[in-house]
Amino acid sequence: MADADPKLAAPSLDAVRARLDEIDANLLALVDERAGLAKHVAAAKQAAGDGDKFALRPGRETALLRRLLAKERTAARPSLVVRIWRELIGDSLSRQGPFHINVWGGKESARSVELARHRFGAAPPLRTLAKPEEALAAAKTLGGVGVLALASDTPWWGRLLADPKLQVFAALPCLAAWGPMTALAVAEVEVEPTGDDRTFWVTDAPGSAAAIEETLGRDGVVGDLIAEVGGLKLFALIGFYQAGDERLARAPGRLSGVIGAAPAPLDV
Repeated sequence: MADADPKLAAPSLDAVRARLDEIDANLLALVDERAGLAKHVAAAKQAAGDGDKFALRPGRETALLRRLLAKERTAARPSLVVRIWRELIGDSLSRQGPFHINVWGGKESARSVELARHRFGAAPPLRTLAKPEEALAAAKTLGGVGVLALASDTPWWGRLLADPKLQVFAALPCLAAWGPMTALAVAEVEVEPTGDDRTFWVTDAPGSAAAIEETLGRDGVVGDLIAEVGGLKLFALIGFYQAGDERLARAPGRLSGVIGAAPAPLDV
């Protein structure tokens, strides 16, 4: 018996378009319902006495995205899943209270703005600032997030050593497919371990990055230099380290410390 002609079994273009219209209508209804639930979340937090707190929960967001990416899919790429849910999450946060993005991009301002929108969605207002100090100051206001480029000539991240409430909580971009890490996001939020993290550690230790990495390695700490300016070095350490970790206390440098942590890229 001859094989059936695949063209005969394929649905018509009109049938595919009709199914797309049906899916779009269902998606819109679900998105609308999800957006409405943000009001209930805000009301519940108000009743619990948490109405004046920033609703951003980086660890919870990461857990959600990892669960979604772990589900079986046949066609949806990780980038599509992440973009959709980042928009949904950002819209929800903007409905629960103050939420604003403040970008200092150095010489790559457009790229930093693009990364900020990818990470936080289109809902929160966004402004670009001329100085990293301005972005850090804005991140300390209610609902504020600072997105700052890892510029080669400005060690803004060193300032966080003197301001422990302001923490790095995200490395941008959040997908390896979107390119190398070029910016960090900071806010006055609680940074929690997610199971696959990169801790950001600053030191003024002299010597080469390789020598410092070797010293860290002898204590079981693995990290890479990601920025060096004016005697300060910024390392990304594999894993989640707290500020009082004894291994880092033994690390080289008179002025050093943890300035936050971020989930590893979601697609690796």
